[in-house]
Amino acid sequence: MELILKEIASAVALTAEIICVLCIAIGAATAVFKTIAAVVTGSMSVRHVRRDVWRSFAAWIILALEFALGADIVRTAIAPSWNDIGQLAAIAVIRTGLNYFLERDLEDFAPAEPTPAEAPVGTP
Repeated sequence: MELILKEIASAVALTAEIICVLCIAIGAATAVFKTIAAVVTGSMSVRHVRRDVWRSFAAWIILALEFALGADIVRTAIAPSWNDIGQLAAIAVIRTGLNYFLERDLEDFAPAEPTPAEAPVGTP
């Protein structure tokens, strides 16, 4: 039974790692596309483009970090050794720290929502 669970956990972890790689690839492709589009059209300021591209890519990286951490947790879920647990703890701390600071930066750079006093007339 444990062997079957290990095989299932391995397949789930591999799937999560593939999704992690796909998230980074999609984020990078989106960032490149947005940058090229901004350069070709010349319609936005450099600062605005850089901030928009960074926000978009950071969101994809955060998602990728979540899948990577999930894959690591699944890999060590079935009969882990103390060495496996220690490595998972170190990886979890690093990835959670990266995730926290990226999310905090995203919130700091997010466009401010207008307060009710600043909202245009006629909006709910």
